[in-house]
Amino acid sequence: MKKQYVFIGLLVSGIVFSQTTNDSIASKGIDDVVIVASRKPTKISDIPGTVWVVQKEKIQEQAKSGVPIKEMLSILIPSMDIGPQGRTNYGQNMRGRSALVMIDGVSLNSIRAISRQLDAIDPFNIERIEVLSGASSIYGGNATGGIINIITKTPSKSGISGETELGVRTGFMGKDDHDFRAAQAIAAKGEKFFGKLGVAYQQNGGVYGADENQVLTDITQTDLQYNQSIDVLATGGYKFNNKHKITASLQYYNSRFNGDRSLYLGQNLSAFTTKNAGLLEMRDGFSSDKNIGTERFMGTVAYNGNNILGGQDLYVQLAARGEKLGFYPFPGNVTLQGVSTAYMSSSQQDTYYSGVKALLSKSWRSLNVTYGVDIDLEKFEGTQSVYDIAKTMSSGGLVNETKYSLGRYPTNHSQSYAGYVQAKYDILPKLQINGGIRYQNINVKVDDFVGSVQQTQVSMGYGSSASAIPGGESSYNVTLANAGLLYKFNEQHQAWGTFSQGVSLADPSKYYGIGVYKLNGTNWDVTSSINVKEQPLQAIKTNQFEVGYRINKGGLRGQIAGFLSNSDKTVTVDKKTFQILVNDLKLRNIGIEAEVSYSMSNGVYFGASGLLIKSEVDNNGEWQKQEIYNASPSKLVTYIGYNVKSWSFRFQSLQNFKLTDDLKNEIDGYNTSDLMVGYRFNWGKFNLGIQNIFNTDYQTIWSKRSQVLYSTYGLPELFSYKGRGRTFNLSYTFDF
Repeated sequence: MKKQYVFIGLLVSGIVFSQTTNDSIASKGIDDVVIVASRKPTKISDIPGTVWVVQKEKIQEQAKSGVPIKEMLSILIPSMDIGPQGRTNYGQNMRGRSALVMIDGVSLNSIRAISRQLDAIDPFNIERIEVLSGASSIYGGNATGGIINIITKTPSKSGISGETELGVRTGFMGKDDHDFRAAQAIAAKGEKFFGKLGVAYQQNGGVYGADENQVLTDITQTDLQYNQSIDVLATGGYKFNNKHKITASLQYYNSRFNGDRSLYLGQNLSAFTTKNAGLLEMRDGFSSDKNIGTERFMGTVAYNGNNILGGQDLYVQLAARGEKLGFYPFPGNVTLQGVSTAYMSSSQQDTYYSGVKALLSKSWRSLNVTYGVDIDLEKFEGTQSVYDIAKTMSSGGLVNETKYSLGRYPTNHSQSYAGYVQAKYDILPKLQINGGIRYQNINVKVDDFVGSVQQTQVSMGYGSSASAIPGGESSYNVTLANAGLLYKFNEQHQAWGTFSQGVSLADPSKYYGIGVYKLNGTNWDVTSSINVKEQPLQAIKTNQFEVGYRINKGGLRGQIAGFLSNSDKTVTVDKKTFQILVNDLKLRNIGIEAEVSYSMSNGVYFGASGLLIKSEVDNNGEWQKQEIYNASPSKLVTYIGYNVKSWSFRFQSLQNFKLTDDLKNEIDGYNTSDLMVGYRFNWGKFNLGIQNIFNTDYQTIWSKRSQVLYSTYGLPELFSYKGRGRTFNLSYTFDF
């Protein structure tokens, strides 16, 4: 098979730095090639699956108009839920299930299921985003709903170049309702070497809803009010010759609370203890001696060899990631000498990851075979700070000084070893068959752990010691398969049918480490617990079936897919202990995702995208609606735009549809619309964005979900988070 692509630099993830050696292919541009579907460069027309590519122009149009990355993705990717407006992307599913998020092919998902994968990078440093909808067996764990691969920027032209960005966002609803940002990039590119450094900084103020009242601080997952973020990304590469290239990247990301205003819980936490929502208000005077935010280091080195080892292409990637996630002070009750006492605590959750991925690919006339190995090593530690009760009480939860540093979750270590092979064969010139298998072994070691409640009681003088819940090692193997047929009418039309398996694992830190204790003299004895020996971890497989069709002809682009995904087990949350539970209940998601757009020769374009989905759990032979804290609502996005000379205009509308479950919980339907205007002149470009232009008053999807998850607190107003009201964003960008 004639080689069509020569890459100056390529991570296994998908950083592509060069042009193709085939002029006819080069005319189609890099937009037609993605990495996410098969872990190597593949034309979209050769992929039997639903693939979405969000190009830099779309990303920057949204970002420079003030749309944050989580909201941006929910607008631009049909299968993805509408995103929360805080730090977390908890519950932001794809096709009703969790997604695997990567930066340049390095997974941000961990065995500890913390949903901050999208609190990871500033849009200023993003080149494009590739998305594969639905379950995938190629990448292993967490890819049951889809895969998002964020590809970072590299130099776009030879010589010295750079980019400067300044921006401000406000809703004019309060003296602190303003966000500021600044970003700078500098790059150099020669015949053999390239390098780029990008730095983005943003400081946020308060957030106000359409009712002009300040949105309550999200004390469950933390939000982005008064948040300061900095993203530093350095990339570089060297091309030895046409066969051998090496690339590297290093990122430091820090997004943290940087203010003194937060949620007041009433004197002596009385809003919490008496369930009196009227005492909740935002006040100045907040402080905490623990970091509230996300701090992450990540580095990668990748080697690409073309036409070596018997005519094969080799891709090798080494990656390391360390992240420290700080959570917000949260109220709770602890029993001391038979009396329930209110207090405040917060957790710190740290993950350390390293991994090696190697892939070989060889093509014959009608056959391509790709095979490789993955090695992933990870350590997780979870601690908590219990704050001085006297200062907490007198300040209504605003002043938080650590008095006890305790354990929050069991420390665990995981080792994963996987091998896989994928094959593609052209049965006929227009008919292609695909298939593959992945075998993965995962070993998880969980440390002995004293329950966090008992640690708190002992530190406060109720009992002098406590027995540990036993840890241990749990090892399991999983085999995942995929197969598909692709019919290529031509380069503009394709239809496909596929079967693919994905896998997820119950979070060991929230699955273990909780037990029933009884005070025996001065020691807390464990009477029962979920432990590694008696209840080892299990892989939860998802089987997905999909049929789809896409067209890319002239100004018409369209893609539609119908899907059915099934699993034999369901992960739920105990709403009293927040322990993860695995139930032997079948779960199925049935739906359609689609987008169609048309671009006219006069610069006008318009389109629509959406997700229609139903999620159900089999309870004793009866299919019931999945609870809303896990299920995905249906949605519809419509847009129209106009590009003329130096001007660009776009109007977009996002409709979230009502979702209810059999317990009468409900996510309300609502509509928000945005207007974006851009003007380019000789010395840069101005962008003006108006988000929620009609000032819709609504409650976010995460707010509704958290009210269900924390329903035992009996204070739903504590978790009532309004969506941001009408907001204006002005930015200036200069390229050189």
